[in-house]
Amino acid sequence: MKVDLNSDLGEGAGSDEEIMASITSANIACGAHAGDLETMKRTVALAQRHGVAIGAHPGYRDRENFGRVAIDLPRAALFADLVAQIETLQSVADEAGARMTHVKAHGALYNKGERDPEVAAVIAGAVQAVGSDLTLYASPRSAMHAAARAVGLRVAREGFADRAYEPDGTLRSRKLPGSVHTDPAVAAAQALALARGTGVRASDGSLLALEVDTICVHGDTPNAAAIARAVRQALSAE
Repeated sequence: MKVDLNSDLGEGAGSDEEIMASITSANIACGAHAGDLETMKRTVALAQRHGVAIGAHPGYRDRENFGRVAIDLPRAALFADLVAQIETLQSVADEAGARMTHVKAHGALYNKGERDPEVAAVIAGAVQAVGSDLTLYASPRSAMHAAARAVGLRVAREGFADRAYEPDGTLRSRKLPGSVHTDPAVAAAQALALARGTGVRASDGSLLALEVDTICVHGDTPNAAAIARAVRQALSAE
């Protein structure tokens, strides 16, 4: 069995180099919620050195809130902005002689795309407009997953090692207690459960069955580098 291990990087958290040594795919901020051309170039180069797959990580253009507050945008405006963000990272990768392989929406955009079919369709459409060979990372059974399949995109079903789940399979709001797992052992155990497909415990104690192709460890979680190492070691040991 194989599973991809991804992380959201290029966001200024300061632990990218340590995390990059543990993962297999990097989702690189495209200058909207975080990052700029220089951070994109550095992160792409770092991914190349470690043999890590390169992906775009577009989000709402809202640095003040780190892209974690949903913004009500006209569909055309959101589409144009997402295309611009993804193409920017693609240009950086091209210049470095690297290939961009995937796209993962960030923060509130990802959360909105999980539930809102219209936003999900915009995300999938923007990815397809840039490259039909790109893979979209999306939660299993989400609106994004369905939208990507509807336009013929490949989908990597994503689970999260360092986040708590609600019974419906969505992530527990960061505003609520227990939403983020900062203990490396807890995150590693959840990653193993996701990889095995045995189910993870939701916030109400119920067992949530999720089939995933990729597992995320966030680059800005407290103790992120230690979490990434613990997850990688646990998965490798299995």
